[in-house]
Amino acid sequence: MNIKILTPEFVIFEGEVESVLLPGKSGQFQIFKNHAAIVSALVGGKVKIYTEKVGSAYQKYLIKETEAKSSYSYEIKSGVLEFNNDKGIILCE
Repeated sequence: MNIKILTPEFVIFEGEVESVLLPGKSGQFQIFKNHAAIVSALVGGKVKIYTEKVGSAYQKYLIKETEAKSSYSYEIKSGVLEFNNDKGIILCE
């Protein structure tokens, strides 16, 4: 599935991922391939993406997590997620 993480200033990440873990208003939730369409508000916390490879252009924004070899995170203050047809856009600050 394809995920884009965008801020008003930068494209933080764009690419194929295995899953994404998000800080929702009612708690953390994870999205995998073939997830139902969803629009959700996000609160402050870490957005974690699970992917084999992160392009060099995005490595300056993402933090490599030690818990899993293919886990990267980005800290947000708030945001919104739209996910449909295996494509997700995360707008955040």
